[in-house]
Amino acid sequence: MSWTLVDIAMRWLHIAFALVWVGHNYANVVKTPRFIPLQIDPKDESNRTEDLTRRMHQEHGTFRYASLVVLASGALMLWHRGILMEALTLEGHHSVIGVGAWIGIIMVLNLWFILWPHQKKVLGFVTAPAAERIRCSRVTFLSSRTNTILSIPLIFFMAAGSHGLNLF
Repeated sequence: MSWTLVDIAMRWLHIAFALVWVGHNYANVVKTPRFIPLQIDPKDESNRTEDLTRRMHQEHGTFRYASLVVLASGALMLWHRGILMEALTLEGHHSVIGVGAWIGIIMVLNLWFILWPHQKKVLGFVTAPAAERIRCSRVTFLSSRTNTILSIPLIFFMAAGSHGLNLF
């Protein structure tokens, strides 16, 4: 298989899975425009409520794994062009795509190391007291919103890296 075909495949993977990942964030903003705390009684330690069951059905994990495909395919494309280190160290005109890459890395880290550990408590996958689960519902809300907001400059810098260098 030629590198051209690999590059095309990486581009398609990058775009398709970015749509899944970022689309999930935007869908959450539309479905839940304001924070709604987990509806459980802090004194009730039971794991199942109607609100929790609804939230568990919404959690499917696809978007988390899509983030890894987006990160890996983006890194592979930069590596294949020989500019991965220049982009990550923000050198020269590769700094534009590098800023986008760093925003993407921050988003992936936020998703996997802040949002997901707290969401596991909210959903009851990890045992936690009811008060902690209610607090974690706020953390997951804010973490998700952070990624949604970061996706706006991410998309700009990713597009400007190859289509708008004359702006910089």
